[in-house]
Amino acid sequence: MEFSNPLNRREFAQASAFAAVAASSLSASEKTGYIDAHVHVWTPDTESYPLHSSFKKEDMQPPSFTPEQLFSNCHPVQVDRIVLIQMSFYRFDNSYMLDMMEKHPGVFSGVAVIDEADRPAREMVKLARKGVRGFRIRPQKQSPDQWLSGDGMHEMWKAGAKHGLAMCHLIDADYLQSVDKMCQQYPDTPVVIDHFARIGVDGKIREKDVAALCSLAKHKNVTVKISAYYALGKKQAPYTDLLPMIKACIDAYGVERLMWASDGPFQVVNGHEYAPSFQLIKNADFLSDGDKDWLLRRTAERVFYS
Repeated sequence: MEFSNPLNRREFAQASAFAAVAASSLSASEKTGYIDAHVHVWTPDTESYPLHSSFKKEDMQPPSFTPEQLFSNCHPVQVDRIVLIQMSFYRFDNSYMLDMMEKHPGVFSGVAVIDEADRPAREMVKLARKGVRGFRIRPQKQSPDQWLSGDGMHEMWKAGAKHGLAMCHLIDADYLQSVDKMCQQYPDTPVVIDHFARIGVDGKIREKDVAALCSLAKHKNVTVKISAYYALGKKQAPYTDLLPMIKACIDAYGVERLMWASDGPFQVVNGHEYAPSFQLIKNADFLSDGDKDWLLRRTAERVFYS
């Protein structure tokens, strides 16, 4: 789970009520719309897809977010491709994500979670053959000086450079400097920073944190997801308080290295809706049509669908 906001089950159920009607029938060749670069899916069928032992079924909030429920939210705004991020409920078992990718060819790309201590390069190549294009890494309880220092992590970064697979970071701003050091050591490794490095999760968007995020732009292979609006800053639609941070990122990275994402299902619960997140970019009057196409489609296409 990305953030610890409480979820409103009733609102979620209402948002997903028309899922069956909205399920995709388009073939892969017809996918010409926008891309959501960050969504989690899971199923209430824990018999077929068991949870990791550290989770219980009641931890699944909302209880279900299947591709069909996702489509009911994203299709109305012409989002028809989605980058799936392995959900923590399953830990290293990426089976559900991979099965959904196979079930909906051309729709989903994937970011997997693997055990960095267990021959990670071999697993990365194996998963890449199944459509995975990135690997999520996060500090857990490790300090900024510790979390990227292990042999397995270095193996992952080397494999990322060799095979064009992205290291996808779920981190806070305090960890950006450690990513900077790894980018210096492995300049050819694709790197993705999720959710603006969660700047503003406590309600405060600090200039020093934004500056630290923007400083990574000096590394040509770093890309940033401008995402998870429900959890940052004022945490209220239409999310316009996030525009200065978005503009700062555009100034630093250019639109070609930024990608929009919803962070579903968390963007569609607790009073939030999918469309306002998308519309913050789609309706921005300071962006050209070409800019919007990069932010809403082309950057994610380059990183996760090439």
